[in-house]
Amino acid sequence: MSENKIPYKIYLSEDEMPKAWYNLRADMTNKPAPLLNPGTLRPMTREELDGVFCDELVKQELDDTTPYFEIPQEIRDFYKMYRPSPLVRAYCLEEKLQTPAKIYYKFEGNNTSGSHKLNSAIAQAYYAKKQGLKGVPTETGAGQWGTALSMACSYLGLDCKVYMVKCSYEQKPFRREVMRTYGASVTPSPSNTTAVGRKILAEHPDTTGSLGCAISEAVEVATSHPGYRYVLGSVLNQVLLHQSVIGLECKTALDKYGVKPDVIIGCAGGGSNLGGLIAPFMGEKLRGEADYRFIAVEPASCPSLTRGKYAYDFCDTGMVCPLAKMYTLGSGFIPSANHAGGLRYHGMSSTLSQLYADGYMEATSVEQTKVFEAAEYFARVEGILPAPESSHAIRVAIDEALKCKETGEEKTILFGLTGTGYFDLVAYQKFNDGAMTDYIPTDEDIAASLAQLPKVE
Repeated sequence: MSENKIPYKIYLSEDEMPKAWYNLRADMTNKPAPLLNPGTLRPMTREELDGVFCDELVKQELDDTTPYFEIPQEIRDFYKMYRPSPLVRAYCLEEKLQTPAKIYYKFEGNNTSGSHKLNSAIAQAYYAKKQGLKGVPTETGAGQWGTALSMACSYLGLDCKVYMVKCSYEQKPFRREVMRTYGASVTPSPSNTTAVGRKILAEHPDTTGSLGCAISEAVEVATSHPGYRYVLGSVLNQVLLHQSVIGLECKTALDKYGVKPDVIIGCAGGGSNLGGLIAPFMGEKLRGEADYRFIAVEPASCPSLTRGKYAYDFCDTGMVCPLAKMYTLGSGFIPSANHAGGLRYHGMSSTLSQLYADGYMEATSVEQTKVFEAAEYFARVEGILPAPESSHAIRVAIDEALKCKETGEEKTILFGLTGTGYFDLVAYQKFNDGAMTDYIPTDEDIAASLAQLPKVE
């Protein structure tokens, strides 16, 4: 099909929406290492995980052989409120950059939560409701996951308890108020409401919090209150499974127009967006059916892939969760409060970590002032104010397009626009006022945190 027939926005019909999630692990020769019991250092059993997660989600978490999981009709019906999401050809950006590259982005911000997080939030809330639970505690960093889960729980009539990283709680009061509008209780983390929170505050009274701290508190609440189970917005295999709707829709839309991306770029914190975007494309690469270049983009202030260690580590700061083998900065690593966006997690999805270790994808880190330069440029050119998280991918997509300008290569670039930045205006204000600075942890900072890794043979 000729280029001038490719529309600015490619929409799928409801009938073209995915009817099953794709489990990328089924096509991996080297499977992600199993979660370990922190007491015995043996692989976690289904029975042990049942006390933390919903029963059906435990099945999804542990299954690395079933390629597809049918999406229940009730979840598909909910998806129809905001899916399929558009795949956009960034003609205006291409023109401004004067690049021969063709740029596409998958826009996941067209729902009230403002991000891709709702794809997994409704799935996890659905299985909790189906199991007859009362509610779900969770953590949130920048607030997108907490917002999405509060929406899903409100829709299904579940209690939602959100532990929000303290610096985000203070920097993003309106994100907090959206959660409360949907009926969630929101607590800045670390807090005095849990034993682990009190312990962290006693040791670090001035801490601004981290995702690892918030996870510890949410897990404690889940495991100490009957009728509650913990849910997580990223990192876990089950979350990447649900987020595969992003990549599946994307691939269907590109296939309709005979477009094959050369480079696929996603921001990387815990891995949910990146894993969801690349899933079907990576599956083709693993099966030897096609080849793509994948780039994970992370903040220079929390660089787990590019500067972390591939090792077993606790998933939380309080060291109460299972151990996961992943690229990690150490569960005690707390990103600088100067870091304006999400992507605050100390480790990376075990699935993506294994793929990175095996050489199937690349990783790079970028400073936040450069991220916001790209965000502002994109907003002025494409008309969408992007989330800081998404803007990490925008930064590298622009850089790749400019390389094509230099070399004359006509590459096709695809990136994930995970959400909007309308609740991130404090950060935009700092950037516009020239008050935003970059903080990059020193080798000594990271080494001190990694020195606390658990000893696993």
